[in-house]
Amino acid sequence: MAFEPLKDRLLVLREEQSNQTASGLYIPDTAKEKPLEGKVISVGPDAKEDGISEHDTVVFANYSGMEVTIEGIDYLILKSEEVLGLIK
Repeated sequence: MAFEPLKDRLLVLREEQSNQTASGLYIPDTAKEKPLEGKVISVGPDAKEDGISEHDTVVFANYSGMEVTIEGIDYLILKSEEVLGLIK
């Protein structure tokens, strides 16, 4: 991929949500909420100073970031300050 975030930006791939609940019910696409966690694909230089690196799993708020499509894949561009935490 030929995209590199600048300054304190992150390129994040949202985690896919399951189509089935724990009790076995199927959730239609129209009723699904967008996942609030994702895998960091690329990190800007200032975001690295905040302790975020590639392949980290991050949690972010509901309406954070900007959605973009690169090479047919939907990504989210976040500022490092919009990240609420890391999942280890």
